[in-house]
Amino acid sequence: MTPVDIDASGLRKILTIENSINLCASITQVIEDKQTTGTIYCIWGEFRVNREVLDQGVRFSMPSCPNAIAWTLTINHNKILTIHCTINQQDHDQDFIESIEGFVSDWKAGLVRFLAT
Repeated sequence: MTPVDIDASGLRKILTIENSINLCASITQVIEDKQTTGTIYCIWGEFRVNREVLDQGVRFSMPSCPNAIAWTLTINHNKILTIHCTINQQDHDQDFIESIEGFVSDWKAGLVRFLAT
């Protein structure tokens, strides 16, 4: 959880598929963006991505990913940013777990950097 200077509406505006390449170093290419669906290339390869607007942020998911990875970026009324990432496995190899941790860290660092400009 990280304090940031943005409200939920502002967060939703910047959290787009197109802008994900500017917000997360683990995403290296946006191949297609249709606002609620698209295709990205990230540390795990090329995947279709869905974008779902939430009351306090945005949820992204990669439905074709074998691990069904999904991540949610939300902000509460105190302007505290929360990034939550899940997969469909209870256990996984350490390298993959570390790549997920890096993915979440990249989102956090990218958002903080983006909001500081």
